[in-house]
Amino acid sequence: MKKDNIVLTGFMGTGKTTVGQLLAQQLDYKFVDTDVLIQERTGKSIPEIFEEKGEAAFREMEAALACELAARQGIVISTGGRMMLDSANAATLSSSGRVICLVATPE
Repeated sequence: MKKDNIVLTGFMGTGKTTVGQLLAQQLDYKFVDTDVLIQERTGKSIPEIFEEKGEAAFREMEAALACELAARQGIVISTGGRMMLDSANAATLSSSGRVICLVATPE
């Protein structure tokens, strides 16, 4: 049985990580935070990547990761930064499941 992915997007602080982890647990899916995965793979923080390699290199990492994750099933994906503002990334990830944009008020 195919397990569509769930892609969470939204502004910083809207709960993508918290909601994503809870949702993954309830659905018995794996949870992936794209920024955390990039940091783990490079051994560098996002600001360090920007400083050392530039924004274009980071965006290439995001695009490659979008393709990689879209090829998998049964994951809740918390997208970082501007990942879903890139139309190619948005199309790639939305092809693998449902995209949900979280919103929250400061309260």
